[in-house]
Parts: sequence; structure tokens; C-alpha cells
Amino acid sequence: MRDQLTAMLKTAMKAGDKRRVATVRLIQAALKDRDIEARGTGRDVSDDEILALLQKMVKQRQDSIAIYDGAGRDDLATGEREEIAIIAEFLPVAMSPDEVRAAIAAAITDSGAAGPKDMGKVIATLKGQYAGRIDFAKASGTVKEMLAAQAG
Repeated sequence: MRDQLTAMLKTAMKAGDKRRVATVRLIQAALKDRDIEARGTGRDVSDDEILALLQKMVKQRQDSIAIYDGAGRDDLATGEREEIAIIAEFLPVAMSPDEVRAAIAAAITDSGAAGPKDMGKVIATLKGQYAGRIDFAKASGTVKEMLAAQAG
């Protein structure tokens, strides 16, 4: 992942793509901050943590877009959308809603979940298998719904 970032930065610099250079540098700065935090605990930042960082950056930009659109600042919103597109190049392809439901059903079976009280087991199973491919904030509602249906 880090090598990809470095390669993209070099390519963007050679091409004179200022937006891409700035965005990759933002990613690298956030990653450096995470490395400094991890150094205190004596461990390295994993690729899963990098994916979580990138997803957080996308979420922040989506929030900003909503604010900018509400304030009529299309120029700023466009810049945020461009940054999201660049960051998304490093993220795995997100699963479709049908794929998410199938993954949740499999996780329920794999974890032996019997009802809503086992939601944590199911989410842990999903995070282990599909980190970076599922929006867990949205998926948790589906997990709860499917576990309630199973119990009821």
C-alpha cells in the first residue's frame, strides 16, 4: 500500500497533476501521524488500519461535500469529490447491497449467532473477512434486522 502511494506521487509529480499530488501528500501525512501513534505501542500500522484511515478520509470529505453543497460552494464541493476519487483508487471495490446481505448471512451461520445479542460476533466475523469492502455503519442495521428475523 505504501509503495502504491509513493509510485502514484511520483507519477503525479511528473505529470504535473497538482490535485493528485496534494491528495497523495495528505494521505501520506495522515499515515505518518498513524505511524507515530503506533510507534508508542511498538507495532507497525497494518494494511487494514491504512484502509480504515482511507475510509475515514473519504467519510470526512463526504461530510464536507454536504456542507459545501448546502452553502452553495460548488467549487469546494468539486475539489472534495476529486479527492474522494483519488483516495478511492487505494480502496478495495465496495460490495453491492446483495453481496453484503449474502456475506452477513454467511457470517451469521459461521459465527453460530442465534439472535440480536450475538450481533458483536457477526460484526467481528465480517470485519475479519471483508475489511474495507463493507460500510459497517450501514451493515450493522442489516445485521440487526437479519438476526431479529432469525430469532423471531
